Amino acid sequence: MRILLVEDDAKIASFILSGLEQSGYAVSHCSDGLSAFTTASSESFDLLIVDIMIPGIDGLSLIEQLRKCNNDTPVIILSAKKSVDDRVRGLKIGGDDYITKPFAFSELLARIGALTRRIKGLAETTRLSFDGLEMDLLARRVVRNGQPVELQPREFALLEYLLRNAGHVVSKTMIMEHVWNFNFDPGTNVIEARICRLREKIDAHHPHKLIHTVRGVGYVLGNPA
Repeated sequence: MRILLVEDDAKIASFILSGLEQSGYAVSHCSDGLSAFTTASSESFDLLIVDIMIPGIDGLSLIEQLRKCNNDTPVIILSAKKSVDDRVRGLKIGGDDYITKPFAFSELLARIGALTRRIKGLAETTRLSFDGLEMDLLARRVVRNGQPVELQPREFALLEYLLRNAGHVVSKTMIMEHVWNFNFDPGTNVIEARICRLREKIDAHHPHKLIHTVRGVGYVLGNPA
């Protein structure tokens, strides 16, 4: 899942970025409304987290402009303002959820999960499965043929992306965009290394292999469509 964080407070931004990346999300960051508008308009994101009080154009104006441009990416609004009027305005102009500062990071994670389920559908987003491989997104648990598989956050995110595209080849660029930060250096071998680790955990003890390399193209879970 790829997230754009729009927050001008360096400490808060660092706190959120670190927490989201450790939880397996790919996160980009903008510190002002104008650059956020350009980034959100030119790149693909699954979610925007937008602070209201940002320079350039404020967060609510940013959301309003994006909606006028038919950008319907889900938005969680962050704000130190606690009045009902502020929350109502934020939701009316196109925000999908609203969190007041200060907040616990666990609450932000819960809101992200709840919003994702609400937008994409509960059954689709809480549990994924393919050929004996099962992933519980709420409990963040993976099993294959009833046996638990322990994954690191980035491995979990990589497997989730493969599961969501089971049977379809995904390129390194696609993985880079959705599992890592968009600006990840494609010259490194980090994707190959993570795929290798994932294979060791998913396929090593099973004669039927699920993760395959399509030479010169990318990777696929299952047989290519």
